[in-house]
Amino acid sequence: MAHQEVYNWQLGRNMMYPYKEKHPKWQFAFVFNINRCIACQTCTMACKSTWTFSKGQEFMWWNRVEHMPYGGYPQSWDKKILEILDKENPGKQRWAVASTSAKAPYGVFDGMTIFEAAIHAGTGQNALGYVPTDKEWRAPNFYEDTATGYPTAAPDTQHEGSVLPHHKTWFFYLARLCNHCTYPGCLGACPRKAIYKREEDGIVLIDQSRCRGYRKCVEQCPYKLPMFRGTTRVSEKCIACYPRIEGKDPVSKYRGNESIKDAKFDMTTPSQGDPMETRCMAVCVGQIRLQGLVQVNDDGTWVEDRNNPLYYLIKVAKVALPIYPQFGTEPNGYYIPPRHVPKAYLRQMFGPGADAAVETFMNPSRELLAVMNLFRKHQSIIFKYKIEQGPKVFENADFHGKKFELYNDTIIAFNKEGKELFRTPVEEPIYIRRGDIHYNTI
Repeated sequence: MAHQEVYNWQLGRNMMYPYKEKHPKWQFAFVFNINRCIACQTCTMACKSTWTFSKGQEFMWWNRVEHMPYGGYPQSWDKKILEILDKENPGKQRWAVASTSAKAPYGVFDGMTIFEAAIHAGTGQNALGYVPTDKEWRAPNFYEDTATGYPTAAPDTQHEGSVLPHHKTWFFYLARLCNHCTYPGCLGACPRKAIYKREEDGIVLIDQSRCRGYRKCVEQCPYKLPMFRGTTRVSEKCIACYPRIEGKDPVSKYRGNESIKDAKFDMTTPSQGDPMETRCMAVCVGQIRLQGLVQVNDDGTWVEDRNNPLYYLIKVAKVALPIYPQFGTEPNGYYIPPRHVPKAYLRQMFGPGADAAVETFMNPSRELLAVMNLFRKHQSIIFKYKIEQGPKVFENADFHGKKFELYNDTIIAFNKEGKELFRTPVEEPIYIRRGDIHYNTI
């Protein structure tokens, strides 16, 4: 298949891809704040109990929280694909000087993507990759809560801890699901054209009636998110809970006007409700997740939507960054990097914008503080927000080297129809229970 030239705004340049450039009207996207994740795995079990509880799916964890840098699922997936790319382009997988332009917000990537590396290698594949072994799939929580790898018989799993000024060793939690990429490696790889990207929301799905189990999607997705099911001999992957995105979940018809006990959840009615967050998003205990839909222009750029929280976090504040943008798939999963991790590691995982993103998170603006309070507050997708200013409640003259002021603003969230979903203050209210009316109060 002859590759086509397409524009990748995360790389700041054109690149090669197996298909012509085409974009959906809306794009499913999400932001995860890694600094908040406690690895409770509530999201993991919500997905497992909804989609992958059947025979042959025992190893399938479409959503999981990995323990980095020594874990990963499949084990060391990122380390292996980075090594494959570096072997094909030794020492040249680098970014040019960071840019602030809208066309290249993270700078220009001078290295090879998985698609360009495949052309260079002359393998006949559409993307460079590998098929994980059964051993690499054996444990989704390998090296859980471990800052250094245990000595094992496998040389590629032996690591040494890194040293930081205030942390002798370090690790962090990385929640992952399908990124529903703009240029999916799995879609480009499939010889059966069984994988497609929905026009209405950009969700990437597998037509299992066309799939023949060649596992090219498993091989050529750099994030290793399609998974082969041995009992059916076809591949499966995260479907972004698309019935919820479409507003067909019965709970989506509850608009908040009546009490929850009076809400009518009729499974048979065809009427639409609010577009809702996926199962993994909606159950997040640590409130690290914010998922939504962004409008896309014909050329792939995002329609300017200043008061969409995803647009603000990704395009304006630039505090949320794509995961491994250098792979070239233009993932629609974005992360607020962990502040305690060495900057070189963060630049490798999230690109050259990592330093500025951490600085922005550590010294948040008044608006950013308000927007961060939207995370995991409602099951309906938030399309707009508005901020009502409140009084100053705190000030610190030297907060991480800068002056910091906290205002108790109120942020208001709206659904797709412009109806108010909720409002919440920046400063969490404190309620003191009266001891004389609660017998169990100490």
